Parts: sequence; C-alpha cells; structure tokens
Amino acid sequence: MERLEWFPMRVTYHRELKIKKYLDEINIENFIPMHHEIVKTKDGQKRMLVPAIHNLIFIHSTQEVLTELKMTRKEFEPLRYMMNKSRSGDTPKSILRVPDKEMEDFIRVASTQDDSIMYLDYKDFIGKEGKRVRIEEGTFAGVEGVIKRIKKNKHVVVQIEGVAAIAIAFVPSKYLSIL
Repeated sequence: MERLEWFPMRVTYHRELKIKKYLDEINIENFIPMHHEIVKTKDGQKRMLVPAIHNLIFIHSTQEVLTELKMTRKEFEPLRYMMNKSRSGDTPKSILRVPDKEMEDFIRVASTQDDSIMYLDYKDFIGKEGKRVRIEEGTFAGVEGVIKRIKKNKHVVVQIEGVAAIAIAFVPSKYLSIL
C-alpha cells in the first residue's frame, strides 16, 4: 500500500476552489493558502478570503489515487502535476512531493490570517543564503525556516522549494535556535 504524500499541483484557469470542493466531498485532505484581499464587486469593494497563490493546491494522497481521479473524473481534469526542475539535462524530471514536516510548517504559518505573514515571490529572495532556524517559542513554536533579508528586514521564511514561500514578519531572535 502506497503511503500518503503531499503533492503540490497546478490547477488551470483559477479553478482551485472548485477542485478543493470536489476533494472535500470525497474526503481527500487538501490545502489552498488563503489571504484577505479587497475585491471589487458590483456593490463596491469587499474584503474577501481568496487564494493567496492562484492556480495552486496541495493534495495529501497517493500518486495512484490522484492519477486515477485525473483520468476518470471530469471535474479533476484541470489538475496538473508539478515536476522537479532538472538541474542538469541528464536527470529525468520527477513528480514533485513535499515532505510532511515541511508541509505541516507551511500550513501552520499560511493558516494565519493576519498581517504577521506575507507571501513571497521567489525573485524577492532567490540566491540569498540564510541560516536554518527553528522557532522555539510563541505562536509558531516548532516551525522551521530560513532567516532571509527581504526589503532590508530579516524574516523567517518557510518555503516549499520551487513552489511557494511565506515570510513571518517578526520573530524575536531570542525565540530562534540555529539548526
């Protein structure tokens, strides 16, 4: 029996919330990072909870189940596997999977619906080295990340390599231990 794994998957045409609804109906765990945004409506503006990263959903399942759903159920056709980027032309690409601890930390931070976190574009911090740390106290105790300087300030960044990253606005240095 295959073990459950986290698969980051692309969803075409902003249908991530529809896919989430279908997955919830068949009891397959999933996660879409959400945040509040001011959205224009026909009645003016409204503060709404919307996907923070469009066209992305994380699904906790087996590859066999996901492939079968994609092949046999029309509502799952928009799902696309994300592939590991091959650093050299020799290495074949493989389906991207996220380790459980990395996903747990990401979900814990991304589930915070306030200004203490910000979603990042990789261009904001790519190539910047940082120390791996664990937060020992406070709201995010146990979360592991990397200290990165973003817009002249130090942040603890929790990232899923090549997929998504989120920065915690402020964590006192006395709460951090170097890994």
